Amino acid sequence: MSHTYLIIAEHRDGKIRQVTLEALQAARTISHDGDRISAVLLGSELDSLASQLSGYPLSEIHLIDHDGLRHYNPEAYVGALIPLLDSLRPDAIFTGHTALGRDLAPAIAAQLRAGQLSDVISLEGNGEGAIFNRAIYAGKAFEKKQFQSFPWVVTVRPNNFPAIEPSSSGLQNDQIIKVEYTPPTSLHTLVKEVVRKTTGKVDLTEAKIIVSGGRGVKSEDGFKPLEELANVLGGAVGASRGACDSGYCNYALQIGQTGKVVTPEIYIACGISGAIQHLAGMSQSRIIIAINKDPEAPIFKVADYGIVGDLFEVVPLLTQEFRKALV
Repeated sequence: MSHTYLIIAEHRDGKIRQVTLEALQAARTISHDGDRISAVLLGSELDSLASQLSGYPLSEIHLIDHDGLRHYNPEAYVGALIPLLDSLRPDAIFTGHTALGRDLAPAIAAQLRAGQLSDVISLEGNGEGAIFNRAIYAGKAFEKKQFQSFPWVVTVRPNNFPAIEPSSSGLQNDQIIKVEYTPPTSLHTLVKEVVRKTTGKVDLTEAKIIVSGGRGVKSEDGFKPLEELANVLGGAVGASRGACDSGYCNYALQIGQTGKVVTPEIYIACGISGAIQHLAGMSQSRIIIAINKDPEAPIFKVADYGIVGDLFEVVPLLTQEFRKALV
């Protein structure tokens, strides 16, 4: 028996987000030959995004294109998706475990009376026998979950599945389907404008390399050496809650139990003691490098590599050496 999977595709600044390609890979991992994997794009002026997405192995792309969907509004997005879901009747819905995905997935699951699993980091098996792995208790343990019946709603943690490769042939015009959308007459909320504070060139949750600072950076200016190192490495800058609470940086950079959960290839912790709340947000990083002048700092217990020293001496030296190596 064939199944239908639907990817809710996210985009930002005119580009398909990396986590969408990872969610597509997750769906492909558990699919069988003959299964249909489709995607849906919501927003305004979606033609260029549809063109980008059409280069990947999908059966079809559904466009819900309306100016009222330009900015994410959970009430409007759910209202736009439900008629499409009623028509397609997908067996499973995949999206990223992002701010949008964490908000939208439970609402869709409630509407469909579907089972939901959030923050999935790996998969085993395929079809209805698929097993989903999740980290729990701030990454101290892992659990395996299995759905008892369709439909499913699944969010996947960024940077845990490889992004799917483009297909050899793109979709035809008749495989890109425009879906009619009529805004409800009485939305409880209306998003007029989104003002985004610039926090770096690279999205923190999707960054392969993160240079993160804690209270040890001592001031807002203390983040400048970290920003320089991140720029050289093509990475992003993060922070502990302590640094954010001290006013050294914006809370949009916060990593930890009450901030963002990240899983980069390399995580460089500068002046971070290693409180359990911070470890909850980064302990699944592939390689952890800790720089701290306190040799007893808890961060060294989880670090793959440790440097005991003053970050204001160590970080500029690292930046200088990486700059030479990467020329």
